[in-house]
Amino acid sequence: MKKLIIYILLLNPIFVSAQFGIKGGLNFANVTNASSVNNGSRTGFNIGLLLAPPSKKIISSRTEFTFSRQGYSYKTATNTGNVNLDYIMLPQYLCINITKYFQIQLGAQMAFLVSASVDSNKTTNTPTTGNGNKIIDLYNKFDYGYGGGIEIHPVSGLLIGARMNISLSNLYKDVQSGQSPSFSGVDFKNNMLQIFAGWKFGKKEKKEKKEKNNVTE
Repeated sequence: MKKLIIYILLLNPIFVSAQFGIKGGLNFANVTNASSVNNGSRTGFNIGLLLAPPSKKIISSRTEFTFSRQGYSYKTATNTGNVNLDYIMLPQYLCINITKYFQIQLGAQMAFLVSASVDSNKTTNTPTTGNGNKIIDLYNKFDYGYGGGIEIHPVSGLLIGARMNISLSNLYKDVQSGQSPSFSGVDFKNNMLQIFAGWKFGKKEKKEKKEKNNVTE
């Protein structure tokens, strides 16, 4: 408990001065090293919250809490289908402000798998594998990797961006009988292109509005 209180106190100055926001958009997800199952991309969505301490300097930061729907499609000699994966993602990015309208983002991310299902021409939303285990038990619950992208700020508060996320951990735990799709290796890794839009709320917008009202008066 003491450690938690200390952690909150350390973060307090950041939260007090930070700009909070919301964002959402589309995912174009796939996996690497999966040519054996003729993998293809899946379109999903992302929606979440962001925390961006305001800064007029070149370097700033971004913390996010995002729900992300991703996965991949596959086609083998005996089966075709889609793997559907839902993650809670926690990205942390270093932001380079080229101008007040344009930003480059680089950083790392963690993700936790909250649900998984497989739709195929043999099974639909399969709750278990052939050996009785739950589908989600085939996957590593924890994922991590890195990402980068760009973001533009055409007007105060509005943000529009694109980002590429690359995972470094294996998607599957191991090879098991009864899994769909069936493969002989477990070095599949998530990768995903995101496009998004959002809005930041914070003291900056309120201050600008107040100054504008004072000038008008």
